[in-house]
Amino acid sequence: MRIIPAIDLIDGKCVRLKQGDYNEKTVYSNDPLAMAQQFEQAGIRFLHLVDLDGAKKGSGCNLEVLDQLASKTSLQIDFGGGIRTLDDFKRVFDLGAHQVTAGSVAVTNPRVVEQAAAIFGTDRIILGADYKDGFIATHGWTELGGLSLTDHIQAYLQKGINRVICTDISRDGMLQGASNKRYEELINTYPELCLIASGGVSSIADLSSLERIGCEAVIIGKALYEQAITLSEITTFIKSRPYVN
Repeated sequence: MRIIPAIDLIDGKCVRLKQGDYNEKTVYSNDPLAMAQQFEQAGIRFLHLVDLDGAKKGSGCNLEVLDQLASKTSLQIDFGGGIRTLDDFKRVFDLGAHQVTAGSVAVTNPRVVEQAAAIFGTDRIILGADYKDGFIATHGWTELGGLSLTDHIQAYLQKGINRVICTDISRDGMLQGASNKRYEELINTYPELCLIASGGVSSIADLSSLERIGCEAVIIGKALYEQAITLSEITTFIKSRPYVN
């Protein structure tokens, strides 16, 4: 199972929100590059980079940070937030993103996501399935519609996009454990699904549990910044599983 630390950006700073609430913001660093380099030095190879300003406003706001991190580290970056058009996909890939997470656009304009998958490859597109109470949330988690999580995932599996970041908004930033039962149900229902767990991870034990149920990867945010999980613990975890890291 791959370990993917998260850097969420507001005004170019590393932040974490509580349950997706922009009014519940904690700034952890003014230097995203230094943070990313710490991850890289710990043996981590992947990074989940989210432009929260872009997600809320609908256009890229922190692309210079992506450019800097992609050019000054060897981390494989998946980038999300503010992706709305085919040009947005191209711009982010040109700046060095390894993959792009399609969140709101996958709901509002699936045709654009299909076009991006056809041009850049389905392996470079990740479906961002952020949900609350079983329904998909969009636009920086500020809008909750009537689209169910399972219907959303199934629709994109049929399009050939099988890598999905599944974030339980109610657990995000709470350090109360991940949604293991939900993830296990999804993995058992859709064997082709490569599920990337996100939200609530609070300990190394959580990582082991998510690995046991078959998650392809896990995103860690607040647990790292609050040192509920240390970089040395992650290094040990990664070194014991060199076949996936």
